[in-house]
Amino acid sequence: MDTMWDQRFEEILRGRLPFLTPGEELAADLNLRDHGLDSLGIVELVGALEDAYEVSFRDGALTVSNFETAGILWKTLSGLADGARG
Repeated sequence: MDTMWDQRFEEILRGRLPFLTPGEELAADLNLRDHGLDSLGIVELVGALEDAYEVSFRDGALTVSNFETAGILWKTLSGLADGARG
């Protein structure tokens, strides 16, 4: 599996996708809603990512479109992390 994210992100995200089977690849274009990410799951996911990466999802980062696919979410998270460092 060739992914653009780290293992921590994959573990956190997989834990919030009840319809993703253990052996199924978490691809960048995987639709998160189709794999069980609902509004409560998004809230839990945001909390887990904020804790793990020491970032804060604010303003434009909390849009439904940022939680469409694994790739979009990683890009959003990476941007928040870069902003926190800079």
